[in-house]
Amino acid sequence: MSLTPELALRIGLAARTLPDTEPGRLMAALIEHVGLPLTPEKLAVLKVKDLKEAADGELGELPLDDLKKAAALLRGEGLPEIVVEEGLPSPQPYADGDMPGSIRVAIASNGGERVDGHFGSCARFLVYQVAPGQARLIDIRATSAMPDDEDKNAWRAGLIADCQLLYIASIGGPAAAKVIRAGIHPIKRPQMGQGGQVMAELAEILAGSPPPWLAKVMGQSPQERIRFALEEEEA
Repeated sequence: MSLTPELALRIGLAARTLPDTEPGRLMAALIEHVGLPLTPEKLAVLKVKDLKEAADGELGELPLDDLKKAAALLRGEGLPEIVVEEGLPSPQPYADGDMPGSIRVAIASNGGERVDGHFGSCARFLVYQVAPGQARLIDIRATSAMPDDEDKNAWRAGLIADCQLLYIASIGGPAAAKVIRAGIHPIKRPQMGQGGQVMAELAEILAGSPPPWLAKVMGQSPQERIRFALEEEEA
């Protein structure tokens, strides 16, 4: 199922208001409650009690104020003044455990699905879940909502703090240090390219014998990394 950019924006923003709730989890709960396809008409009448009842009441334990904000955003109320860009990809549902052995990767982007953003000025981060042999876009995180009093680089690093890798066209030294401190490995890609293709290439690397630094990101033990290195030498 694909979403229009506007619905993807509503779900992404609503998920951010709910503690420990990823867009894929919220989307799955909405589909279970209102059925497919998800449409603006279905979400336009969504109430707080609907969110409480969704997913067998799983969201019902969340703070009431957060549920109210999320319901309003899902209805299309109070959305930031963002022009929905033509050609922007639509996130797909994802829940923890869907893709065993996967890592989470952010792409700094300004246009469509391109890897073309500077870390400190990109319009958004495209967030992918990447496993050996497969990649899935699971979220789009706009950078326009940064509070005026926040440190820009620290705030942007926090926006993608659940990611292990970051692909950017360029990044400055101080910003890179903050990204690394957040536990994210930055990868410069000045030649840019389409995000989907770049992630497909990464998925193929994961399916083979990833280099030691990437194996470490994937959580493989030093012994496993040594074994893969020896096998690659013998091949």
